[in-house]
Amino acid sequence: MLRACTVDELPPGESVRIAGPEPIAVFNADGELYAIGDTCTHQDASLADGWLEGCFVECPLHAALFDLRTGMPSCLPAKQPVRTYQVQVHDGVIYVLAEAAEDAA
Repeated sequence: MLRACTVDELPPGESVRIAGPEPIAVFNADGELYAIGDTCTHQDASLADGWLEGCFVECPLHAALFDLRTGMPSCLPAKQPVRTYQVQVHDGVIYVLAEAAEDAA
């Protein structure tokens, strides 16, 4: 497991980027925590720097939207999904499992 931050350090609507097998973005979407691969599959942009819209994150470069629950893109220009990771909270600390929870296909 990778330590992301404490729950208090990630308020709703915010994200944090952590190192892992690949860079990982952790999001607090209205109290629900999600972790996905941080790099947009369309171009090399950090999704942690994107805009959170419900359960979707918008890439800061070309406005591709990714579903935080599945990693699937919902519009062009992105066509390939990002990986999703399982998130756990222990004693107020957010952790991400280093193994991909699913390889969205």
